Amino acid sequence: MAESQQSGCLGFFLKLFGIGPGAGSGRGKNDLPYRLRDNFLSAAELAFYRVLEQAVGQTYSINNKVRLWDVLYVPRQDDSRTYENKISSKHIDFLLCDLTTMQPVLAIELDDASHNRKDRQDRDAFLDGALAAAGLSILHIKAAHTYSIAEAQQQIASVLPDTASTMSAPPLLPAESSEPACPKCHTAMVQRKAAKGAHAGKRFWACTNYPKCREIIGID
Repeated sequence: MAESQQSGCLGFFLKLFGIGPGAGSGRGKNDLPYRLRDNFLSAAELAFYRVLEQAVGQTYSINNKVRLWDVLYVPRQDDSRTYENKISSKHIDFLLCDLTTMQPVLAIELDDASHNRKDRQDRDAFLDGALAAAGLSILHIKAAHTYSIAEAQQQIASVLPDTASTMSAPPLLPAESSEPACPKCHTAMVQRKAAKGAHAGKRFWACTNYPKCREIIGID
């Protein structure tokens, strides 16, 4: 028997008994290994987004985690590829846009403790400079567990004074329809629906700190 045939037979029996590369993976060669994240926004980002919704009212469109590549462009020149590479993998936490034209109006960054690192400070300085060169204002807000609607409005108005009078917070949602706080880690919870299992189709509240926190509250 040829060496390649022996190798093929050996590999077959190894996989049969759950030994060797690829054994027990449960995935065919054409299956893609992607899974849906539960934490598209961090707990701090989600808390700020809820406040931002009420702070800007119907004045702006709120866009999350926008690629800098989709906001800026580099005019064609000899070194344009170098500058394109500098923005290709960066994003803005929140981007406020005009409701009618979707023209970017204000970039907002939530600065957590990681922004104290030298590499993050260098990244922030580049981002500020790139947006300033393009004529787009940026607002840095310190990340926190909770935020004030009035304070958020004041911070936005300090950068966009011409639109201060158009921002009015809409009435808060009734208490019975607002998101509960996680009883374990006290962060915001989001409503989800079970896709499979014994509770398939049933709704529940899930902690936004998943997978670090797996606390849930049943609805149905």
